[in-house]
Amino acid sequence: MNEVKKVAFCSLGCKVNQYETNAMAQKFIEQGYEVVEFSEYADIYIVNTCTVTNVADRKSRQMLRRAKEINFNSILVACGCYAQVAKDELRKIEEIDLIIGNNEKNDIIQIIENHIKEKGIQEYVSDVMYKTDYVELGTTTYTEKTRAVIKVQDGCDRFCSYCLIPFARGHIRSRKIENVIEEVKKIVSDGINEVVITGIHIASYGRDLKNGK
Repeated sequence: MNEVKKVAFCSLGCKVNQYETNAMAQKFIEQGYEVVEFSEYADIYIVNTCTVTNVADRKSRQMLRRAKEINFNSILVACGCYAQVAKDELRKIEEIDLIIGNNEKNDIIQIIENHIKEKGIQEYVSDVMYKTDYVELGTTTYTEKTRAVIKVQDGCDRFCSYCLIPFARGHIRSRKIENVIEEVKKIVSDGINEVVITGIHIASYGRDLKNGK
């Protein structure tokens, strides 16, 4: 694994995706990788996809194909919402090496390390509808700006007829408030003065918690 040192990210869609991209980037940094711009030469390219509209789907496919043009021998990873709901479509893109769902982002480094050993197109996409607990990605202080985004909630139970997001993100799951506070304190201690609270359906925060908060 020592020869793989550079990783590049492309985050599409909402601030939740941006937070999760930052969280994944931080995990790579902690393991000794260098995070570079998506337009630069890298050993691993990760596209955190979006599926809110047909335009988002098309943009996700475009960015996935673009990565291999920079380094044909790189490992190309499709993760996120479009990967969650349209893995059959992504299988048609020959450039892709790994398809990772939303539940599996926390294990992305291990998944990539396993792929390097086994090769071939691999899928790691579990059914988000059965997920009942908020998935912690750790304390994320990696950010490209002076403000930090903090995710406090995932999923949506509205099931609007035009929207795929509940199927991409699952039912509502709220983050423990003490974990949110801990992350805010860490961010402030790192000199970041502005925090943006985000989630898939923030108005539903706490409905699944049993502590009355």
